[in-house]
Amino acid sequence: METSRKKIYFASDSHLGARFHADPPGVEKKMARWLDSIKNDASAVWLLGDVFDYWFEYKYVVPKGFVRLLGKLAELSDAGVEIHLFTGNHDVWMFDYLPKEIGAIIHRDVITTDLLGKRFFLGHGDEVDYRSKGFRFLRAFFRNRFCQWLYASIHPRWTSGLALDWSLSSRKGGLRREAEQEYQGEDGEYLAIFAKEYLKRHPDVNFFIFGHRHIMLDLMLSHTCRLIIDGDFMTHFSYVEWDGDNLSLKQFEAEE
Repeated sequence: METSRKKIYFASDSHLGARFHADPPGVEKKMARWLDSIKNDASAVWLLGDVFDYWFEYKYVVPKGFVRLLGKLAELSDAGVEIHLFTGNHDVWMFDYLPKEIGAIIHRDVITTDLLGKRFFLGHGDEVDYRSKGFRFLRAFFRNRFCQWLYASIHPRWTSGLALDWSLSSRKGGLRREAEQEYQGEDGEYLAIFAKEYLKRHPDVNFFIFGHRHIMLDLMLSHTCRLIIDGDFMTHFSYVEWDGDNLSLKQFEAEE
């Protein structure tokens, strides 16, 4: 008897392909096993950015690897599961390959949407980070179409290595410290500050869900609204499950 598909899942920040992973194939295999474990009851999977540590699509070339994950996403999509992918600050350069090959729906900015009767505000998290002028400049630079065109004119043998080395260097430096820091409290956590301000203008939102920060947080903002920061799928192996009644922040523990 076929299981009814009514659950929606969220995850982010697996950073597949990153050189700072101790076991890069192991991370991808575990994510594929997680997708396999939810395939019978999922109606949709929302991946909220930085699934890949680096992703740039040239006109006729896409990044090497990730066949286990992409194959599993294609399997779910073929079975009728909606696949949503947000561009993060590491994999911003998604264009038409994933929509054509696996039917993924690409989101390039935050959205609000109704899911199983509740209103969700969804994003990677970098979209609402206005603390650093340098970070905002880089985000605008990476998303500029002309800059993307210039970047695409460089041979992949140079750009891929440069991007991965930059990511590794950043992880060892300041970005690593930020990603691994603890929850900063309601008055210090910028995603909490943003969510509370947004909620004042849009009190109909029931759930905010973000990635990006690599921390697991479930915070009540009001008696009708919660903020979830979903951790990551590289150290916490965490995800969010929504069945229309209960929203839960969980960790995937299954091994081969």
